[in-house]
Amino acid sequence: MRGLGPLVAAALMLLSSVVPAADIPSGERRSGSEFMGRELRPMQDDDAANPGMLAVLDGEALWNRGEGAAGKSCASCHGDARRSMSGVAARYPAVDAGFGRPVDLEERINLCRTQHQQTIALPFESKDLLALAAFVAHHSKGRAIAIPDDPQTRRFVDAGRAIFERRQGQLNLSCAQCHNDNWGQKLAGATIPQAHPTGYPLYRLEWQSIGSLRRRLRNCFVGMRAEPYPDDAAELVDLELYLAWRARGLAVDAPAVRP
Repeated sequence: MRGLGPLVAAALMLLSSVVPAADIPSGERRSGSEFMGRELRPMQDDDAANPGMLAVLDGEALWNRGEGAAGKSCASCHGDARRSMSGVAARYPAVDAGFGRPVDLEERINLCRTQHQQTIALPFESKDLLALAAFVAHHSKGRAIAIPDDPQTRRFVDAGRAIFERRQGQLNLSCAQCHNDNWGQKLAGATIPQAHPTGYPLYRLEWQSIGSLRRRLRNCFVGMRAEPYPDDAAELVDLELYLAWRARGLAVDAPAVRP
């Protein structure tokens, strides 16, 4: 979303005047796929029709390809991804003991590349990094998001929540005012979802490509007319962690398809 038309901007300014409500009760949490039209839901659920599955196939080839000075592939350490990666994506972002802070799935892949394969990290939004992330995430499809609720994780969850609830940008709007208070309503003809990150990396028709949650978050900040965080900002991972914690119990459906 590069810019906003006058009607969309006016609608967002109207939302910004709404008094914030409480969190969405657990019994009312719904995946973004439930807000899609009849055309997109079958496309997502049929692997033969889902365009995001092309990235999964690319990721499978990369999983088995040796890289770097070590000459290792992902499979060299992890073996068959159907077993070793089952449920892994449902636990990310996760606090890394070495860094003392959360890393998301893309960062974990790059850490494996630099530390174990002895090769370079892949750029965010690069085709290969998205493909590997989609391949790993697809092996958690149907598994419930399971972010731990422990003190170590909770402080970063709280940091992400503060970003989610903070008014910002020229529209003085917070993420929560759209996705907590006004989900299910229409904005410029599109249904506002609850912003649960169940399907990333996902294929967006707007992008005509697969993309990460980082990309979507940066798009949202631009839409709010706020300064987006850089791709490598720790704040983006804190926000990803909060969104995943907020979506705990919902099923992973990666790679999802969205409008």
